[in-house]
Amino acid sequence: MMNNGATTDAAVLKDSTDSWLDEVAACSQLEQLEQLRVDLLGRKGRLTEQLKSLSTLPIDERRERGAALNQQRERLEVAIASRKQALQNAALAERLTNESIDLTLSPQPERQGRVHPISQTTAELLTIFRGLGFAIGEGSDVVDDWDNFGSLNFQPHHPARESQDSFFLQGRDANGLPTLLRTQTSSAQIKLMRQFGAPLAMVVPGKVYRQDSDATHSPMFHQLEGFVIDRGISFAHLKGCLQAVLTRFFGIPDLPMRFRPHYFPFTEPSAEVDIAWSRSKGRIDRDGDKWLEILGAGMIHPTVLRNGGIDPNEYQGFAFGMGLDRLTMLKYGIKDLRPFFEGDLRWLGHYGFSPFGGGS
Repeated sequence: MMNNGATTDAAVLKDSTDSWLDEVAACSQLEQLEQLRVDLLGRKGRLTEQLKSLSTLPIDERRERGAALNQQRERLEVAIASRKQALQNAALAERLTNESIDLTLSPQPERQGRVHPISQTTAELLTIFRGLGFAIGEGSDVVDDWDNFGSLNFQPHHPARESQDSFFLQGRDANGLPTLLRTQTSSAQIKLMRQFGAPLAMVVPGKVYRQDSDATHSPMFHQLEGFVIDRGISFAHLKGCLQAVLTRFFGIPDLPMRFRPHYFPFTEPSAEVDIAWSRSKGRIDRDGDKWLEILGAGMIHPTVLRNGGIDPNEYQGFAFGMGLDRLTMLKYGIKDLRPFFEGDLRWLGHYGFSPFGGGS
């Protein structure tokens, strides 16, 4: 049974708690409430000091008074949290009532990101090829000697295999073959043939790497490889496809084209494709007085088809490869390749494109 001293102590605690709760309820500002919280419950707060003094009491009294003080602390914490939420709600309501946004004001100007010209060219060409029924594939930047050369009918003595032209890496792959950074997107052909079989129409954009650097060449540049495999495919299909793509891409109806015999290990017959160029205007033109080389193409070599798991007696195909950097320079009048890779925002602001399709 609690003695008179304990009863008196409990009454004192109740009175102090009620008084402190009244102080909490009287706070009209968040800063005032926070100051009161520190004054009551902080490291040197009034209630905290009482809790610290428990160690001086007998153990029975310490237990009873400690429970009462902890209960007092919990009531204060709940009251402070509730009052804080009420004050925050009141402040927000006041702001919503008194503050407004003038929707007639012009927005603050912000720097808008720009699409890199090569990204723009890639997107344009992929849209054109998708419209012609091509699927989009991808290949690895790091390939082995077989993927990049052997499967594409390159002979062992071919100069492209030499380290002066290609970036060979240290070590060999799991099959003991040398590895390198791919020199052409054609290295994806065999993988895709074996993956999808025939018939097949696919384009493969990507970065390629060769040891070359000047105003029109870079150690890293971009290509787009395309190939079609089906029964009855002829060189006429190749010419019709490229005519449709280049006419659409450059926006020049009946763009003059010329196919010059050439040699590529992976196609037979092979051709370099030229388009009309005006020397006086310095650009591609229907009435141009000069031919400008634009890409390489040809009928896929039977050996390449066999390496891709396709019977050349049943299926035929054509392939082509175009440099995206070169196409970009020709279409948009960019004279030097090197700024493509320098990350100059001033250059990108001039030659870049709106991400919302608004043009350059």
